[in-house]
Amino acid sequence: MSEQKETKTQLATFAGGCFWCMVTPFEELPGIRGIVSGYTGGHTVNPTYEQVCSETTGHAEAVQIEFEPDVFPYAKLLEIFWRSVDPTDAGGQFHDRGSSYRPAIFYHTEEQRKEAEASKAELEASGRFDRPIAVAVEPASVFYPAEEYHQDYHHKNPLRYKYYRAGSGRDAFIARHWKTDKDRAELRKRLTPIQYEVTQNNATERPFTGEYYELEEEGIYVDIVSGEPLFSSKEKFDAGCGWPSFANPLHQGSIQEVEDFSHGMLRTEVRSREADSHLGHVFNDGPREMGGLRYCINSASLRFIPKDKLEAEGYGKYASLFKS
Repeated sequence: MSEQKETKTQLATFAGGCFWCMVTPFEELPGIRGIVSGYTGGHTVNPTYEQVCSETTGHAEAVQIEFEPDVFPYAKLLEIFWRSVDPTDAGGQFHDRGSSYRPAIFYHTEEQRKEAEASKAELEASGRFDRPIAVAVEPASVFYPAEEYHQDYHHKNPLRYKYYRAGSGRDAFIARHWKTDKDRAELRKRLTPIQYEVTQNNATERPFTGEYYELEEEGIYVDIVSGEPLFSSKEKFDAGCGWPSFANPLHQGSIQEVEDFSHGMLRTEVRSREADSHLGHVFNDGPREMGGLRYCINSASLRFIPKDKLEAEGYGKYASLFKS
C-alpha cells in the first residue's frame, strides 16, 4: 500500500490468521479506500509466501487497510477485527498453526495504540471468552504486499475460498461466540416479539402488515438491532408484494447474502453485516431501470429515520442524499 496520507486517510493493520479471510470482513464498507494482503512484523526483507510459511522470517500474514476515519472510525475497525478472529489463540488461527498465523493489532499512531489497548481490555472484562485475550498490540513495521494471486483471493477463486473458510472452523467459531444466550436475552427485552423473531430466528412478517411497506417518506432505514445504515428511501419502490422493497442497499458492504434452502426453495437470504440480523431476501425481478434487483425486507428488521432527524440521530452524513 502507498504511504499514508496525512489528512483524509489513515492505515490500520491487522493479523488474524489466513489473510484471505481477513479481507472480506472489511471490504465494501463506507470509508474503506483499499485493503492489501501482505506480511509484517518480521525481519526478512521482502519475504515470499513460501518463506513466511516456513516460519523463519518472523512475519505474520496481515491485511493493511486504508480508511477515512471521519467516515469509518478506527474503533469500528477494531470491533470488526475482534469479531473475525479467535482472540484467545496466540499460536495461530483455527486450523492454520504457527507464528505466521498469529493474531495481532499493529498500531500506526499513539491514538490507535490507546484505542486498541482499551478495546482489548473491554473484551477481556466482558467475560465473553473463558480464556485470556492473547492478541498482541504492537507498533506497525514495514508491510510487504503479498504476491498478486493472494490479493482479493475470494473474488478470484470464490469456490475454493468458500470451502476453505467453512472448513477452517472460523465461521462456526464466530457464530458460537458472537451470538450468545446473554445477547439474546438482552434483545428479547429491547425488541418487540416480531422484531426478535424476524432478526434472530429468520421469521417473516405477514405481507401488508409491516410498518414500512407503503411508507413514502424520505429518509434512511437502519438495522433495528445495531443501528447500522442499510437502505434509503431513494432506492425504495412499490413491488406490490406487501414488504418494503429496495433496488440497492446504501452500502454493499453493510449486508451479506447467504444461500437459503429453507421451505424447499433456493433463495438468497439478506443479513446485516454488523449485527447478523435476518433482513429478508433478494430477487432478480426488480425494476430494470434501477438495476433489476428487489431487496424484499421485513419492516420488523428496520428502523426508519426521516431526513429531518438524520443529524440529530447521528446520521448527518446521509442528509446530502435528500438535497435537491
